[in-house]
Amino acid sequence: MKRFALIGLPNTGKSTLFNRLTGLSQRVGNWPGLTVELARARLLLGGQMVELVDLPGANDLTGYTDDEAVVREVLASTAFDAVVLVVNAAQLDRQLPLALQVQATGLPCLLVLNMADEAELLGIRVDAAGLAEVLGCATVLVSARRMQGWPALTDALNRLAAGDRPAGFARLDALPEHLEAVARTRSVLDGGLWQAPVQLPARLTDRFDAWLMHPWAGLGLFALIMALVFNLTYLVGTPLQALAGDLLGAVKDSLLAPALSSLPAIVQSLLLDGVWEGVSTVLTFVPILFVFFILMALVEDSGYLARAAYLTDALMVRLGLDGRGFVMQLMGFGCNVPAILGTRVMRERNQRLLSMLVIPFSLCSARLQVVMFFVSVLFAPGWAPWVLTGFYLLSLAVAAGTAWLFKHRYPACEAYLLEVPPYRLPGIGHVLTRAYGEVRAFLQLASSFILGGVLLVWLLTHVPAGAQGTLADALGTLFAPLLDPIGIRHEMAVALILGFVAKEILLGALAVVYGVSDAGLASAILHQVDPISGISFLIFALVYVPCLSTVAAIRRESGSRAFAALSVAWSISLAWLLSFAFYQGARYWF
Repeated sequence: MKRFALIGLPNTGKSTLFNRLTGLSQRVGNWPGLTVELARARLLLGGQMVELVDLPGANDLTGYTDDEAVVREVLASTAFDAVVLVVNAAQLDRQLPLALQVQATGLPCLLVLNMADEAELLGIRVDAAGLAEVLGCATVLVSARRMQGWPALTDALNRLAAGDRPAGFARLDALPEHLEAVARTRSVLDGGLWQAPVQLPARLTDRFDAWLMHPWAGLGLFALIMALVFNLTYLVGTPLQALAGDLLGAVKDSLLAPALSSLPAIVQSLLLDGVWEGVSTVLTFVPILFVFFILMALVEDSGYLARAAYLTDALMVRLGLDGRGFVMQLMGFGCNVPAILGTRVMRERNQRLLSMLVIPFSLCSARLQVVMFFVSVLFAPGWAPWVLTGFYLLSLAVAAGTAWLFKHRYPACEAYLLEVPPYRLPGIGHVLTRAYGEVRAFLQLASSFILGGVLLVWLLTHVPAGAQGTLADALGTLFAPLLDPIGIRHEMAVALILGFVAKEILLGALAVVYGVSDAGLASAILHQVDPISGISFLIFALVYVPCLSTVAAIRRESGSRAFAALSVAWSISLAWLLSFAFYQGARYWF
């Protein structure tokens, strides 16, 4: 089987091209010999199977960021049959140096000039055939978002796969330095192969940016946009969640319960009250998470996320970070782990460490389902979205406070160059694919944790521990001195302990602890927990130890057990202090 490397600069649409080519067949896993995860997929090209490997974004193969080091290491240690290089056709004067470096590796190369539609709107003319002749490699002009030029791309990939040249390793010792590649780029483009107007035409983008990137109005509009996202998530997702709950309840009553009726009562309890109730409680949140990821994909693909980074850069600098730190924080809303891995784009170690310290406070999708459940139960529908918005603001405030406290311990002064892309109309198919992929990844990551967690909770709530009752009761008694001052009931202690492994377990664990279905859990919580205790529990669940996967990612990326231990200790301490302040203050005033 042949193997192609997919390389590209950041923000060139490389991931979009990869997703278009592979659909939903890609898989993500550790690359052999490296502690990084790369996306891979198998395609039928030129009559044979080809593995396409999506490498991290790189600006310069001689650069010194972690992502660029990963690209060099993979190219040097793995035999590739060809390289598919993606560049922005509208910025060829700045991106062609990477193509010259890739060509110097000695590997066959296909140059993909992406975003052809945007180049055309800007009045930029690209002679793809002329470039192919000068560079000596196949060149195609496409728009991955609109699938423009797709037949030419497919034909070029098929010809590349049909070649009989044996796979080889990249010759990194022959790479031109960046400045040398820039000089050669000028000589290549001076022949009229790439022509841009002296003055770019006025665009609707500029009118939007006059408001959306205004120093003050922009921040207010950003808050309104995010509040709109949360309100739409509830408005659309809640009915779908209720429908999923009804369907799962019907499956239990109509199919599972009769099928298991002949088994011993203890086994029925384990399978129905343990495994099924725990798993189904989590599954009911799939529709609402799907809606949330669709909306976030729309925000990101439209080009607005980069503008949010620009708006917050001045504030982040005061906290010892920059706009990239805010982008990583927003990435953490999906999952903390890829956000931690994303800090590799930062060159300074101190800035990476400070970013890794604050990212775990992002309200990730696993914690999102917990917050959504409690908020929906404890507050009226009109208030719920705003309470959810408040928790997002709290997560940002906690992250900002942590950065401010630790910025002198991890000082950094790296300059930050931000490229603001034009506004783009997101493709519906691409957005749905991304949302599906996010939910699928969430379930794949959570499935083993959920199953193991609910089984453990069932055992804790059914195995006697002498005079103390069950093991769960014993744990509640053990942690009572710590939990009572912050208003967290003993029954929730087990869920919090298992939540360290994965936050996805929390709701399933509570369903098992209370011995109810996903629909019955809402009633149980409503009778056992008042709004003050519920919010205190959510504050603790939001801030305390991130999941085990996040801790492992911090340990791996920082290369320090002491730093990972600091992250865990700080989050637990801060969670208890915030919950204590809220609970005791609320009880005093109300």
